[in-house]
Amino acid sequence: MDLDLRAVREGDRVATVLRAYASLEVGGSVLVGLHDGDLDGVRDAFDVEHPGSHAWEALGPGRARVTKRAATPLPRLLCETDALAGEQAGALWRLPMRERDLDANVVQLPPGGRIEPHVGADLDVLVVVLAGSGVLTTELDELEVRAGQLLWLPRGSRRGFWADRDGLRYLTVHQRRQGLGLVAARP
Repeated sequence: MDLDLRAVREGDRVATVLRAYASLEVGGSVLVGLHDGDLDGVRDAFDVEHPGSHAWEALGPGRARVTKRAATPLPRLLCETDALAGEQAGALWRLPMRERDLDANVVQLPPGGRIEPHVGADLDVLVVVLAGSGVLTTELDELEVRAGQLLWLPRGSRRGFWADRDGLRYLTVHQRRQGLGLVAARP
C-alpha cells in the first residue's frame, strides 16, 4: 500500500497512516511519502501506539516503509510510578494511546494539597493509592486513605481528596470519555 500524504491535511496525516496500518495483515507494509516533508510526527505516533509491533524503515527524505509485525499492539510497561515522584502537583502521567477504551492518570497532591469536593462525571473510577496518605471526602463522611489501597468512586458521586503531610499520589482508571463535539452557532 502506498500513501502519498501531500494531499492529506496536516492534522489528519497521522490518523490516515494509522488507519492504513490497521488494515494490514501481519507482514504487510505501508509506504508513506511526504516528499520533502517531515515524518517525525508519524514515526512518534507509531512509537506510542505500536512499540515493538512495527518495523520502521527510512527510505530517504520524506519516505518510509512501516511493516506490521504483530496482529495487535503489544502489552508493555508504560511507566515506573516511583520515578514520577517530584514536586509537581496535578497529573504527572496520562495514558498516551489514541485508540483506547480506558483513560488513566497518575495524580499527585503535595503535602496539604487538595481537590475540593465535587460531583464526579458519569463514569465509575478506580483509584489505586500509590504513595502517601490523605483523606477521601464523600457526601456523608471522610475515609482515610494510604498507599496500597484500591478505591472505587461510583459515577456521579461526591468526592474530594486532601493530602496529609507526606502528600498523596494515586492512579485513576476509568472508561474513556468521548471528546466534546463542536456545534456551529445558529445565526
